Amino acid sequence: MEDLETLRAEVIAAVEKAPDLTALDEVRVGALGKKGRVTALMKSLGGMDPETRKQAGQAMNRVKDAVAQAIEARRAALEAAELNARLARERVDVTLPVRPETAGTIHPISQTWDEVVAIFAQMGFAVAEGPDIEDDFHNFTALNFPPEHPAREMHDTFFLPERPDGTRHLLRTHTSPVQVRTMRGEAPPIRILVPGRTYRSDSDMTHTPMFHQFEGLVIDRTTHMGHLKGCLSEFVEAYFEVDSVPMRFRPSFFPFTEPSAEVDIGCSRQGGELRIGAGDDWLEILGCGMVHPNVLKACGLDPEVYQGFAFGMGLERIAMLKYGIPDLRTFFESDLRWLRHYGFAALDVPTLHGGLGR
Repeated sequence: MEDLETLRAEVIAAVEKAPDLTALDEVRVGALGKKGRVTALMKSLGGMDPETRKQAGQAMNRVKDAVAQAIEARRAALEAAELNARLARERVDVTLPVRPETAGTIHPISQTWDEVVAIFAQMGFAVAEGPDIEDDFHNFTALNFPPEHPAREMHDTFFLPERPDGTRHLLRTHTSPVQVRTMRGEAPPIRILVPGRTYRSDSDMTHTPMFHQFEGLVIDRTTHMGHLKGCLSEFVEAYFEVDSVPMRFRPSFFPFTEPSAEVDIGCSRQGGELRIGAGDDWLEILGCGMVHPNVLKACGLDPEVYQGFAFGMGLERIAMLKYGIPDLRTFFESDLRWLRHYGFAALDVPTLHGGLGR
């Protein structure tokens, strides 16, 4: 019994002197491990007579429990001390100034998209969308493109691999297929705006393989060129925020409209600065026309009953004109410096009454 008491005192003293968790674990193994001092004594119980074994076993268990309790108490103390030291070492100095955080900006394309939608929404246009991957019928045939038209060739259009039935899908070259889908799926009157991505095999300072376009379509029984001109005039003046912008319609050709026209707006280029609505120069911005009777027939509409107009323009192009962006390719380079310069704040939500610009 005296040896047990001496062992208990020695082990507990070693536990209390353990400077860290590693040293404490070594003391635990030396006392309670498979080859520990307390464990060795417990193994000697088998050679004692029953009465002695009973008394010695109780005494040994008391020593074992006392050592285990001392180890747990020391472990808790060491863990608390380690945590306090870590908190003191890693604490945050709230008196330091905050790190500079640069606010994100809205891309000019997203902003221009919202501006265009806001303007035409006031005129009663609904936004329509469609797939980027189209078939030949919706992208060409229904829009009165003849079989030998250059747009049907690989050098102008991105075609996908041939399918088992011999047909090939393609990346749409304009958003006009959405007009076809709408006319085939809805009964007139129709008044839709179709913004979206388009794809053409072209790349230079003013062209990219992927760009954004928006088109408008109106179909009813009475719409004429006068309505088209009024609609576009309202849009140009609202978008560029200039009153009385001069406009002229030049005869042109598009397979899906007849008559067709290119639209120019008055501008000035004096001093190398482009000013919309002033001067005696002209700038082309879009194409338009009355929907071709063949397109109406392909969409299941009677051209003797219904007529309408359509127009389309590049989203990047009008953004470049309004915000003075010289190179189309920079829209897609993800240059943070460019984005910070031309980007818009999150609260610059375009509205007609609040203003579309900055």
